[in-house]
Formats: sequence, C-alpha cells, structure tokens
Amino acid sequence: MKIAIIGAGKWGQALYHAYSQNNEVVISSRTPKEIENFVTIEEALKCSYLVLAIPAQFVRAWLEEHFVDHGQSILVAAKGIETSTGAFLNEVYGEYVDANRLAFISGPSFATEVQQSLPTALKISSTNLDLAQRYADALPSFIKGYVSDDVVGAEVSGAYKNVIAIAGGVCEGLGLGNNAKAALISRGLVEMTRFGEVFGAKTETFLSLGGAGDLFLTASSMMSRNFRVGLGLAKGQNIEEILKELGEVAEGVPTAKALHKIAIDKAIYLPIAAEVYAMIEEGKDPRKSVEDLLA
Repeated sequence: MKIAIIGAGKWGQALYHAYSQNNEVVISSRTPKEIENFVTIEEALKCSYLVLAIPAQFVRAWLEEHFVDHGQSILVAAKGIETSTGAFLNEVYGEYVDANRLAFISGPSFATEVQQSLPTALKISSTNLDLAQRYADALPSFIKGYVSDDVVGAEVSGAYKNVIAIAGGVCEGLGLGNNAKAALISRGLVEMTRFGEVFGAKTETFLSLGGAGDLFLTASSMMSRNFRVGLGLAKGQNIEEILKELGEVAEGVPTAKALHKIAIDKAIYLPIAAEVYAMIEEGKDPRKSVEDLLA
C-alpha cells in the first residue's frame, strides 16, 4: 500500500513508523519537519490511502482549506468530539467523504511505545469491513489489528476516555489511593457506555480494546497528556496554565465541554464528565468535586 500520514505530531509520527515497516509511506503536516519522506500536503493527497492524525478541533478547518478529494480511503487517527457542534468525527468527515471510504483507529496505544516497536493491539472500525481489514493488515508484526463495524462505539469510547483520564489525574494528584482510582475507572466505563448507547453504539465495544483497554491505559499513566491535565487541576492550577505547561493538545479538555452540552441537550446523566467540566470551565475545587461524586 502507498500511504500518506497527514499530521506529524507524536501520534502521526508513531503511525508513520508503524506503517512504514511493510508499506511505501510518506508524511506531511502544515509545518515542514525534518522527517524522512516528508512531502507537501498536495503530494500526500495523491496517495490512495491516507491516515489523518489531525486533532479533532482542527479537522473541519483542515478539510475546508486543504482537502482535495481524489477518491482516497481515509483512516482517522484522532479522538474527540467537535466542541462547536457536538458532532462526532465520523459526522464531520462524512460531510466531505463517503462513509465507505472512512475508517477509525482506536485502542490502548501511547505514541512513544509504538515508536519503540513495543507490542500493541489496535482496532480499526468502519462500516466498510474490507477497508478496515486492509488498514489492519498493513500494520507491522508488533501491532495486532482487529476490525469492527461499530464506528460510533469507537468514536465515543476514544473521545470519552480522555475526559475520564483527566479525572484519573485528579484522583492521583489528590492522593486518593488505589481504591478510589479503581472505582473511578470502572464507573467511568459505565458512564461512557451509557452515553454511547444513546447514539446506538454496541455495548460490547466498550469492553474491548477501544473502550476498556484505552480507558485503563489513559486514565492511569503519567504518559497520558489528559492524565497530566488532571494532575495540574489537583495542584490548583487553572486550565490555561496547565495547557501552556503541557505544550501539547489534550483532547479531553474540549471533549469535556462537548459532553456537557450534549448531556444537557439530551438529558444524559454523566456525573464524572460533569465534574471534569466544572473543574475546567468553572474553576471548581477538585476536592469539592470528589465530595459531590461520593454524595
């Protein structure tokens, strides 16, 4: 396969490393980088297979400004919900590309470990299972690829786990202990499943790699950017300070805002996400959030 990775952040570079093992791969981004096989976006878009590692909140603008449809197949490698509209990424991409040409990657996968060729398992979801299988088969030997047709479940779990990861960082930062962390993650899984079912996601998706697998990893490790956001909140920092110090995109922050809006519009009970939103947007004391959750 000739594949173009578009988006040269840590995750984009990790996927470039992975797909380069068995395929002809180029990489591109808005800002030129000193990476082997770096090409212009125009050149990248000529490839038949694309992997788009563009942060969720920038996807629509990128599609409007840069995307040229040559009939390419697209693997979406970002996780999040568009804050301005509450749209899932499959809905945003679906305005520009037929669903048959879209696939979505999920699963527990820190970019650093993928770059080191450490054993990883990922899920490729698409309404077109043949396309999902092609992207899965193109993965290297150190990555086990699974396929699924539950695009909504992959989308919801991939976005929601980042919000629970912020709560996980708060839990760690406040020194609440392992009992609290286990309770938070397990109730977080219940909460994201409840949310997904409203949109037609399959329950079993949340018990798989993209759901429980990614949640357990992201909500309990310092390697997670969203977890580190929670650590900052526990220290009493405001969100602007935390993000400046982080220097990277933490998708859980805008996703918490999107979840808050959707929860109000559709009357969905999301207690953990609601507290994360309150800490981020209203400056609520994390210890007060813990008290309210326990109550």
